[in-house]
Amino acid sequence: MDFSLINIGFGNMAAAGRVMAIISPESAPVKRMVQEARDHRVLIDATYGRKTRSVLIMDSGQIILSAIQPETISHRLVQRENSFGDELEEE
Repeated sequence: MDFSLINIGFGNMAAAGRVMAIISPESAPVKRMVQEARDHRVLIDATYGRKTRSVLIMDSGQIILSAIQPETISHRLVQRENSFGDELEEE
């Protein structure tokens, strides 16, 4: 089983294979989802006190807040998947 990590900012890493969605925190439904996760203690705040710019929803039900733009995180995720695919082709 492959286990790869993706940088979500400030030296924090998340399991790349467990990310279900990377979304913007601007809308009211996302804000409610974040508050519910906080109330149920499944929220991981990786912003280091900075403005939340992206919300990662994990397949385990946990929600991770990041101060990095969603586009940046998704680009890192796609790069990781592409580099992993290249390694498989070489074998």
